[in-house]
Amino acid sequence: MGRKMSLLLTIVMMIITISGCGQNTAVGKGGIKIFFSLNEMDTFRQTLVDSAAEQAALMGAQFAMEDAQGSIEKQVEQLKAAAAENYDVIICSPVSVDTAVQLKMSAGDIPIVFVNSCPDEKHLQAGKYIYVGSSEQVAGEFQAEYVLSKLSGRQEINVVLIKGPASHSATEGRTTGVKRTLEKSGKQIHYVFEDSAGWDTGQAQKLFELFLSTGVSADCVICNNDSMALGVMAACKNNGIDCSTLPILGVDATADGCEAISNGDMAFTVYQSGSGQGHAAVDAAIQLVGSGSVKDVEGSAEDGRYVWVDFERVDSSNVSNYGR
Repeated sequence: MGRKMSLLLTIVMMIITISGCGQNTAVGKGGIKIFFSLNEMDTFRQTLVDSAAEQAALMGAQFAMEDAQGSIEKQVEQLKAAAAENYDVIICSPVSVDTAVQLKMSAGDIPIVFVNSCPDEKHLQAGKYIYVGSSEQVAGEFQAEYVLSKLSGRQEINVVLIKGPASHSATEGRTTGVKRTLEKSGKQIHYVFEDSAGWDTGQAQKLFELFLSTGVSADCVICNNDSMALGVMAACKNNGIDCSTLPILGVDATADGCEAISNGDMAFTVYQSGSGQGHAAVDAAIQLVGSGSVKDVEGSAEDGRYVWVDFERVDSSNVSNYGR
């Protein structure tokens, strides 16, 4: 027991060293060398990075992470440096999915596991360039299904849609899932306000306050993530609107988002497993180096280009199971 506890404590301490933006730290000794280039740190991505670091440590792999801080140029330089330092595999959450070709060129012959933001499928290749994440359209479908159930008695629905950045694949996927599902319902769907808040709470608050100033009514507010949903809630409270009377929806099931559901301020979110994506990204990276295939990784698609981590619905009935 003493030796096991000592090993556990050693692993925990190594994981703790991986935190904050711009750090370059290593986990483990020997084994496969994994470099993780993160697009930009936030609460969700911190969970993803911590989980990847934990899994790398458990698998005996070396692990280093750097935050590109939203800079395409910085991310390109990070991948070039990783290639020069002879890393075996790169995990990359791209600042912009439109830079996939540039990122692959920067990495040279090193295989890449794209995570959380998916390049176009034409840039993926089994055994070389694969994607780990959740099927973003499903998150949007879950949100739309909740709205249709909640507002089942209405033939017309006024929707406010607050989106993430256009450069992120989740924005397109979640928005497409919402719109397709709502429009297939046969109801009259009016998008009375639609704009991007770049995942940011403050920007979302400003956008929704702008919408409120128009005097147009809304039946629901669908946000591409929880942080923006929190901004909408803040705008409502500043304007004397009871959030429980206006369904506000997010994605990620962050601790703050789940607390808002528990308090009755937010109606619904979708759990995206940062820990699941982090673990799967490392598993896929190790498999790519070892066997050149991800077929043995849980959630792998038949074409060998994707590893899927499922989304889960979260509302007041089950929120106590999430956000911890």
